[in-house]
Amino acid sequence: MRSRDGLGGEPAIMARGLRKAFGSLEVLQGVDLDVPAGNVFALLGPNGAGKTTMVRIFTTLSRPDAGEVRVAGHDLATQAHRVRRAISLTGQYVALDELLDGDETLQMMGRLWGLSSWGASARSHELLEEFGLADAARRQVRHYSGGMRRRLDLAASLVGRPAVIFLDEPTTGLDVRSRQTMWDAVRRLAASGSTIFLTTQYLEEADQLADEVVILHGGRIAGSGTPAELKARVGGDRLRLALASPGAFDDASRRLDGRVLVADADRLTIDLDTDGSAAQVRSLLDEIDPDRETVSRFELRSPTLDDVFLALTGHAARLEPEQEKAADA
Repeated sequence: MRSRDGLGGEPAIMARGLRKAFGSLEVLQGVDLDVPAGNVFALLGPNGAGKTTMVRIFTTLSRPDAGEVRVAGHDLATQAHRVRRAISLTGQYVALDELLDGDETLQMMGRLWGLSSWGASARSHELLEEFGLADAARRQVRHYSGGMRRRLDLAASLVGRPAVIFLDEPTTGLDVRSRQTMWDAVRRLAASGSTIFLTTQYLEEADQLADEVVILHGGRIAGSGTPAELKARVGGDRLRLALASPGAFDDASRRLDGRVLVADADRLTIDLDTDGSAAQVRSLLDEIDPDRETVSRFELRSPTLDDVFLALTGHAARLEPEQEKAADA
């Protein structure tokens, strides 16, 4: 019996021994990956980690140096044309004709997908309604806001009802409201049974949307699992102390040597394990700051994916400009 996605239980994406280099820089170093069908799958990592390179390979825009890849049940090396018919890609930058209006944009995409004139029109109206753009259907794209353009770009990639949807950092540059609107759109796509491969630098985005997360670091997979599983790997509740001065930070770091989970000298903060009880927190504060002058504030917090990234890679998620250009080539 075939599943809703037509893959019969086969992963939506499968990679074995995937390698890609740009000159002397090895961007992907033998990656093995399985993306279950019907899931939202998030690939995390800073610029230069290989995220966009991986997406370009999976979407037939770039060839791997080595490895086996199957996408939507098709072998990438011998059935690239079938892969292209089964996927859609929304990249980091919106690619729309600003002189067309929203309806013309989607109808054009429908005709390129082989739909009849009537079918393209019907699909356009359906998507404009779904993405909250019906009132702007006859407005030229050049008059759309950034968030509206991003929604139209995503709608255009869905005209052909793809089995696998690639979203490569789709909310980069959007304001908070527009990003939330995009999250709602992704949730609706996931609820419909689509497979979504999401790359992002926003760890909160992966936490909110993903069924499974993979962290890519230095061209290799540093960790994988559900957001809850990954956060459980770095422990329970934490006590974050904000120290009053660099001197206080250095003194507290020495006093707590061996118990410090994360020490951020720039922010003057120290994270410690805690059971969350008032007694333990009071005891730690009395130990570190008996005169009530060292700690300026504190907070109890649960682990985040940022903590996971730090634990697995040795640093917080951040841009790596030197590698960004090569990885996006």
